[in-house]
Amino acid sequence: MIRQIIKIEEEKCNGCGACASACHEGAIAMIDGKAKLIRDDYCDGLGNCLPVCPTGAITFEEREAAEYDEEAVEQHQKNKKQMQEQSSGACHTGGCPGSAARALKQENAEKIEEEIKESHTYAAKKSELMQWPVQIKLVPVNAPYFDNANLLIAADCTAYAYANFHQDFIKNHITLVGCPKLDEGDYSEKLTAIIKNNHIKSVKVVRMEVPCCGGMEHAVIQALKNSNKMIPWQVVTISCDGKILDN
Repeated sequence: MIRQIIKIEEEKCNGCGACASACHEGAIAMIDGKAKLIRDDYCDGLGNCLPVCPTGAITFEEREAAEYDEEAVEQHQKNKKQMQEQSSGACHTGGCPGSAARALKQENAEKIEEEIKESHTYAAKKSELMQWPVQIKLVPVNAPYFDNANLLIAADCTAYAYANFHQDFIKNHITLVGCPKLDEGDYSEKLTAIIKNNHIKSVKVVRMEVPCCGGMEHAVIQALKNSNKMIPWQVVTISCDGKILDN
């Protein structure tokens, strides 16, 4: 049948995940850092996702599409809820770690606290930050510290989730942080300029497991492509309870 349905322009999508959160029917999913309409019959054509998109990537179109199936949507939502309940420690599927209230129970918390007090670890720890500013939006493209730099590009939630972030990631790196869900626009243009105009030795991306962080990873990949440089790069994913999922 011909009906009104949403259309997502991939090149405009910044991977923030806001539309996936706004779609009550679950018709939109974040795949490879981009929003995708996964099934026509899940989309009711009302467009709750349109006003939340910061880049205008979503519009309406009239085309041949399967009829909206309310029963299929209800079953999809039920299956999704069951998967969330079964996944211990899983994040809110719609986006950033702070989008759902959730307590984190750290293993052996009291024992660790006692060890810290006894060894005076608080006093021994030092910042490994090598430059200022750190926000992608604020950093100068031609700053001298980019010369021969190992670049760390991190979603800002990662430093709060992962306890040893300074020692394991920031050390010996020039650090850039941002949040594709909260910042306006796409980072790829700024990151392209930084990589293209400086001698960068390596790039490491540290992101959260949540879908909106795909926007950060996608921007870095796009910047590496745009720069036409062969630079070693790596992506590390942090879970909401502070564990490294892959690297």
